[in-house]
Amino acid sequence: MTQPQYVPKPIDTARVVLPPALIALTERLAENAHELWASERIAQGWRYGPRRDDQRKEHPGLVPYAALSESEKDFDRRTAMGSIAAILALGYRIDPPKPGGISAPA
Repeated sequence: MTQPQYVPKPIDTARVVLPPALIALTERLAENAHELWASERIAQGWRYGPRRDDQRKEHPGLVPYAALSESEKDFDRRTAMGSIAAILALGYRIDPPKPGGISAPA
């Protein structure tokens, strides 16, 4: 039995314009997305390898975010920016932290 064709339906963000502060936030979120992905892979027994090898659980992307190629960083950036745009399209607000407020370490 065949599956019906999957048609993705992402949240419409065509009218969302990200302000400069949120565009800057995307880089931090992109880095965090990579860190979450890498943490999960390492917990599953994966390690760095020059080529992806599913049998040996090796992946070339298991490096710090700064060491990724720009194309790999762009994937994480698009994901982060798309998430921020979706939050705004759904009517939520993202406010910058107040001076002296709690902040996560960089």
